[in-house]
Amino acid sequence: MNDMFIFIYGLMFAAVVGGTFAFMWRMTGMLVRDLDKPKKVVHPEMENIQPGESLLVFKEVERQEENEDSQY
Repeated sequence: MNDMFIFIYGLMFAAVVGGTFAFMWRMTGMLVRDLDKPKKVVHPEMENIQPGESLLVFKEVERQEENEDSQY
């Protein structure tokens, strides 16, 4: 009876190893195909903006303090 359990264990082990290898092979192939495709990432706030459309730009102007000695 002990030999039968070893055979069943070996058979199940081989099935798990084969399934794992098949899964890794498939996922690696999918990853390589996905890397071949160029991916255009658009910021969510820029989805509705068309090329050539003017945008509002904020530029901070540095001002000198009137009293540079006081820090508070």
